[in-house]
Amino acid sequence: MFPTVSHFIEYLFGIQVPLPFNTFGVFVALAFIAGYWAFTKEFKRKEALGILHPVKKTVTVGKPASTLELISNGIFGFLIGYKLVYAFLNYKLFVNDAQTVLLSAKGNILGGLFFAGLFAYWDYQEKNKVKLPKPKTVEVTQHPYELMGSLIVWAAVWGFLGAKIFDNLEHWDTFVQDPINSLLSFSGLTFYGGLICGGAAVLYIARKNGIKPLHMLDIGGPGMMLAYSVGRIGCHMSGDGDWGIVNVHPKPASWIPDWLWGYTYPNNVANEGERIAGCVGKFCNELPMPVYPTPIYEVVVCFILFLILWKLRDRIKSPGMMFGIYLMLNGLERFFIELIRVNTKYEVAGIRFTQAELISSLLFLSGLLLVAYSVKNKEKLANY
Repeated sequence: MFPTVSHFIEYLFGIQVPLPFNTFGVFVALAFIAGYWAFTKEFKRKEALGILHPVKKTVTVGKPASTLELISNGIFGFLIGYKLVYAFLNYKLFVNDAQTVLLSAKGNILGGLFFAGLFAYWDYQEKNKVKLPKPKTVEVTQHPYELMGSLIVWAAVWGFLGAKIFDNLEHWDTFVQDPINSLLSFSGLTFYGGLICGGAAVLYIARKNGIKPLHMLDIGGPGMMLAYSVGRIGCHMSGDGDWGIVNVHPKPASWIPDWLWGYTYPNNVANEGERIAGCVGKFCNELPMPVYPTPIYEVVVCFILFLILWKLRDRIKSPGMMFGIYLMLNGLERFFIELIRVNTKYEVAGIRFTQAELISSLLFLSGLLLVAYSVKNKEKLANY
């Protein structure tokens, strides 16, 4: 396993390059990039078809930087410099435990003040370049795909919060023992929490900019499936604990590699299992028994599902149907993978289930109802 990018580089080239990047975080970033690409392509396609339309907005140009803008840029610069300079001066600590360095209250005051002045001065100079003797109001055209910057930021912030909230609800016993660390930790993220909260934020911003909810949902279906597939690569490569149950069954075919059938996740970032003999460092644990590598199964299955959705997008005309199909496929995939995954079990009326099984079942039913609604109201939604 490769808990950090440095471990991966060392594995490939045999050299140790100390970098403060964990593997899981890098693939989360790549997942957002993949989603950004798919969303943008769908925005442009639907605009070309006349389904979405650019909007006219009035903006004032030629104004100098306001006091509020200078202060806000200065505060942002201070936070960047406060942590960045401290991390640079304590680089070894930053490489070994970037999360603690970033989330602690420690920082460099002088670095913060320098960057605060730099950011405020930069904003002042940029606004001064286009300053007019008399500011004027002009009309600009905003295309739907130009919203992607705002949508990504909102999805990232609210998606992270949702993923943390749902994960802590799923692991309530651990949360009550150390709530602060559980909330601030970058590990322990529940996909459905991120999907629900991040999706709600995206719908809010889209609606404010004249994009109707069903169209926004349809745009998001393929992109979210692709992003999930890419993100799961990070889960597998880092060994974040999102693996399956013990698998000691013989391989059905000799050509199947062990890491694809039953894997012990050596050097996993979750530090689960037993200590590896002779290993030195922070990540030296390995599972005592091989388990199903469920993240890699989801990488493959979800990428295939993305290709299916991408192929169907030109054929589906009724609003809401694409997202309904996405919900059904997503629910089915996650429900069946839960059968061989390690998860907290709940029991209600004698029925045992996991949080993901419950939510995936609800998503499948929601998708089924949305598809039925889309078919039944096809004529009514023609001009939606």
